[in-house]
Amino acid sequence: MDRVAVVVDGVVSPFELGVACEVFGTDRSADGIAGWNFAVCSPGGRPARGWSGFGLTDLADLDVAAAADLIILPTCVDRTQAPSPAVAELITSAAGEGRLVAAFCSGVFMLGHAGLLDGRGCTVHWVYEAEFRQRFPRALVDPSALYVEDSGVFTSAGTVAAVDLCLHIVRRTRGLRAATVLARRMVAPPHREGGQAQFVETPVPAAEDDVLAELLEWIERRLDQPVTVAELARRAGLGERTFLRRFAAGTGTTPHRWLTQRRLDRAQRMLEETELGVDEIAVACGYGSAAALRHQFTRLRGTSPSAYRKAFGSTG
Repeated sequence: MDRVAVVVDGVVSPFELGVACEVFGTDRSADGIAGWNFAVCSPGGRPARGWSGFGLTDLADLDVAAAADLIILPTCVDRTQAPSPAVAELITSAAGEGRLVAAFCSGVFMLGHAGLLDGRGCTVHWVYEAEFRQRFPRALVDPSALYVEDSGVFTSAGTVAAVDLCLHIVRRTRGLRAATVLARRMVAPPHREGGQAQFVETPVPAAEDDVLAELLEWIERRLDQPVTVAELARRAGLGERTFLRRFAAGTGTTPHRWLTQRRLDRAQRMLEETELGVDEIAVACGYGSAAALRHQFTRLRGTSPSAYRKAFGSTG
């Protein structure tokens, strides 16, 4: 995936446009990340307007987006209106050809109007859920998810979830290291699961929650070792029920799911950066066998460790 185009069709959200520009349109060569051929497009290349009042000029025409590997639709009001015929044709053709299409927040309505969400899994900001279901009853909506991917069509919930979705796409197409480097530069969490609830009180453990932050660091240093909820609760000085509530409030998930994701992240990094065999990586990531790692990796990453290494390994 080398060519990325953002399509502006109406008055656009400055933040969501900025997210796409920050992730895909900023030169990261100094960080060792190959860039993307990036453009912001509009029908006819016409000037557009951000909803904070400023104007956007020097936009590319939709023929540039028609050649893109990924087309991004940020929030463009009015969500009650279908996109222009040119934009609708653009995104339906792209999806039909197997190229990637992504929409942020209420930009998801554009995909619905174009018929791309009929029978597809998707999410939308919880504020718009009822309206979205009424307009697009054939869409398979998960209103609690941060982002959803279904057959090359990506949707994200409220504003900041656009960051999570973009990093997910980078991780999926360029590998874990590229996504982690980008997240570090953006001071963003490197990986929030798409299925994480929109209602998390604190998506990343806040600095003031020293107990949880210290505990997560402690777990990170022991990903190769077995841990139990009872052990974690004791180390945090909390009862198990209180610990589980506090962990969910701070991370948006359970200890088991969080630990599984971190172990798989480590496995991905080792597959990318080392020549260790899958058996050795499994042990280093806390799995009893290569078979156990393969099972979890395939279930949650959608590919096998060997296929992932072939695609993203730096050692060849």
